[in-house]
Amino acid sequence: MQFFYGHPQNRFWKVMAQVLDEKVPQTIPEKKEMLLRHHIALWDVIASCDIAGSSDSSIRNVVPNDLAYIIGRSQITKIYANGAKSKQLYDKYLAKELGIEAVQLPSTSPAKNLEDDLGCPLEYGLAIFGGKWESRIIREWVSLAK
Repeated sequence: MQFFYGHPQNRFWKVMAQVLDEKVPQTIPEKKEMLLRHHIALWDVIASCDIAGSSDSSIRNVVPNDLAYIIGRSQITKIYANGAKSKQLYDKYLAKELGIEAVQLPSTSPAKNLEDDLGCPLEYGLAIFGGKWESRIIREWVSLAK
């Protein structure tokens, strides 16, 4: 059984654990439990497509997921895209229908070379939690400085 961001080099679960102040989940049940504890839903923009390997640039014949069904039966008010391609596909196929603008976050893909491993969690935390996250980071930096 596969689950989101299953490639061992993908930084998604490590980043989310940092942002949520959790241990990095190792199993699919642990990943699901962490998401549920924090009221986070994951879903793909694409239901199906033709793709060569894992190359985003080769994506063709896209069939988008019916996110209107999920959005209409939930309390989802914010959507975040993991990387530029995810945001591009969301904007092209779903943004107008759903009426929710997606916020593009840095890709956690192992294909992306993040120069600063702290930058990605910081951007995720600020986007998701805003000032509350910023206050937490400032408190941690002050603690480290002492």
